[in-house]
Amino acid sequence: MESSVRSILLVDHDTQNRQRLAAKLRQEVGALVLEAACPEDAFKAINGSDLSLLITDLFLPEKSGIELMKTVRQQCPGMVSVMSIPEGNRDAIVEALNAGALFYINAPYDLDEAVIVAARSLAHHDLVTHQGQSGPKIRKSEGFHGIIGKSQKMLKLFEFIKRVAEDGDSTVLIQGESGTGKELVAKATHAFSPRSEKNFVPVNCAAIPDDLLESELFGYLKGAFTGAIQNKKGRLQYAEGGTLFLDEIGDMKPALQAKLLRVLQEKEFEPVGSVKPIKVDVRIVAATHRNLEQAVNNGTFREDLYYRLSVVPIAIPPLRDRKEDIPLLIETFRHVYSRGKKHSLTGFSPQAVATLLEYPWPGNVRELENLVQRLSILHGESMVDVDDLPEKYTAGRPAPPPPESSDGTLSPTMEGADFNTQVSEFEDRLILQALLKTGGNKKEAAELLNLKRTTLLEKIKKKKLDRLFDHSLSEKNQ
Repeated sequence: MESSVRSILLVDHDTQNRQRLAAKLRQEVGALVLEAACPEDAFKAINGSDLSLLITDLFLPEKSGIELMKTVRQQCPGMVSVMSIPEGNRDAIVEALNAGALFYINAPYDLDEAVIVAARSLAHHDLVTHQGQSGPKIRKSEGFHGIIGKSQKMLKLFEFIKRVAEDGDSTVLIQGESGTGKELVAKATHAFSPRSEKNFVPVNCAAIPDDLLESELFGYLKGAFTGAIQNKKGRLQYAEGGTLFLDEIGDMKPALQAKLLRVLQEKEFEPVGSVKPIKVDVRIVAATHRNLEQAVNNGTFREDLYYRLSVVPIAIPPLRDRKEDIPLLIETFRHVYSRGKKHSLTGFSPQAVATLLEYPWPGNVRELENLVQRLSILHGESMVDVDDLPEKYTAGRPAPPPPESSDGTLSPTMEGADFNTQVSEFEDRLILQALLKTGGNKKEAAELLNLKRTTLLEKIKKKKLDRLFDHSLSEKNQ
């Protein structure tokens, strides 16, 4: 297995659940997914290759998921692990995190949750794998340290990030809607800073349960609570000398906000169960999609912490405000999801791109990436046209009836007509004329139109032209 190919090993003795999650991961996450029902099958699946991510059930035949994780890590030291644990089993969660699992997910799987956790785990693996390199490498195809854009708004953002990064100490608050790339901005801020040789440690304040977030951030001493069988370092200590990224800081509870404020003010903290403060040198970069000023007014977020965090605010524009970047993003994601595939997407038609430019993109760049990935799977070795797009992306298109001349052909006069609609209607008319000419023989109609038969059948189905053809045929025979 090439090192450039990210790989996931999913171990679960429940065949149905495992296959459902594996299929979802293959569809949503850019990685090779291997499956195993037991530890013995797991080692056969790895077969001496490197591994990016292990997702394993806690309870397995022969040995526990924790034992499997420790054994596999000896073979794949750069691997990160996610443990699947029955909901509510707090002791097992603590044990798994103590043993080195990066995250945990509830069993049985919530597929969407599992995909999000897997994506974050792979991002963490990629970051750690490239840690310690001589500096960030920016290629034209990758944009600015993985952030894609060439619009004026994004170019200004890139310059601002570099200036903020050079300081190395001031806290940064990244604000933007979900899906705009807040973690990428945080990583770029770290990569261009004097702290780039040290760790970048991400913590999602919304993804970790409230009763575990404190121990995850600050660590704990042996005996601090039931299940604390040994001392554990918190993420703060792992970030020593580097950057601690607190994603979704707006979801942090008030009690933890007070402890975080002390870190910012005093540069020290106390692990759970300890009264002895520990000095720490980290840069805090926080992010949120919430309006923190409003949260301060509502009393759900501390005003003093807000001002401490927002020394340098960075606002990421939503995709709808930088639509000139959409063609570049589409092409970038098309290349990403074509790598290593036998049947790769050839591109998007100008009409399809024009349609996507009109869509408001509530899910921002993440939504666009997911769309391109889905279309890469469904339309390999072909060009995506307007009719290939899911309905919600074309729902806003106007559909005026095509003007006709006296002989029934499309009129050359199209004043005020919508280009995309006219192209689609003209295509409909060509297909119907070919079907009428061949008496409904789709193979002959495809030859007339110089199309593959399968392509024609797909267009007829999507455009629902069978009914129109039957109606046209009955009119012709009257």
